[in-house]
Amino acid sequence: MFEENVILVDNNDNQVGLMPKLEAHQKGLLHRAFSVFIFNSKYELLLQKRASSKYHSAGLWTNTCCSHPREGEKTLDAANRRLIEEMGIQTSLRKVHDFIYRAELDNDLTEYEFDHVFYGIYNEDPVINKDEVDDFKWIDMDSLNEDIRTNGNNYTVWFKIAFKYFYNYLKK
Repeated sequence: MFEENVILVDNNDNQVGLMPKLEAHQKGLLHRAFSVFIFNSKYELLLQKRASSKYHSAGLWTNTCCSHPREGEKTLDAANRRLIEEMGIQTSLRKVHDFIYRAELDNDLTEYEFDHVFYGIYNEDPVINKDEVDDFKWIDMDSLNEDIRTNGNNYTVWFKIAFKYFYNYLKK
């Protein structure tokens, strides 16, 4: 099986190297990533349940799509590519913000990412790739905020961090 490299970066998102994805997670090295949030016109967020076959965070609910750009690939292009590959969705994406986080995961892995966050609008159900996604749901932001508060272990670490930004933004 082919394993993709991730782009290792410094705290300013400057590339400093390449490394196989699993190795970067084993060593806990900072690498470039992205998260995509798709909303419908009712301000519901499209969540995916990560496939149970994933090597980390399997079976957890998370944002619509997330992954890593390939070497030489613009992050926005990578976000569009993975949105199609995982969810069968094509829509315009806009960059929202970036953040760096570090979290210990299951299987003795560490997620240490410079995460670029994008959002888009889409009003149809996705056509999910069952190799990547077990399920999906649309959920309003207040219900999701409450569920994260009471059932936080059902969600990925990065999603809970990025979600706070959108929730606070929409509340203003």
